[in-house]
Amino acid sequence: MYLLYIALGLAAGILSGILGIGGGSILIPAFVFLLGMTQHQAQGTTLALMVPPIGLLAAMRYYQSGNVKINVAIFVCVGFFIGGLIGAMFVDKIPDVMLKRGFGAFLLFVGLRMVFAK
Repeated sequence: MYLLYIALGLAAGILSGILGIGGGSILIPAFVFLLGMTQHQAQGTTLALMVPPIGLLAAMRYYQSGNVKINVAIFVCVGFFIGGLIGAMFVDKIPDVMLKRGFGAFLLFVGLRMVFAK
């Protein structure tokens, strides 16, 4: 089972590095459908694994290529830090099925926007 966890992390990391997406867009569906977690557990687990500096090495590589706007990253990080706490305080009030549908609708909306972008 641990090899599956490592493989999921590796896949999420590779796609995150290539596409610049958050690992949650890969890991949350994998946790729900492959590992049988609830939506709440999948989201909480994904947030817990982001605690260490997951993207540090990839970000350093992007920075070396001149593709990181540090001032943007710093301020968005501050907002993300506080916003994550606020979101976590409200999520328990949302039923699992509604949370799953909301997450799916968000991914669908973003995916369609990206596919049809000019």
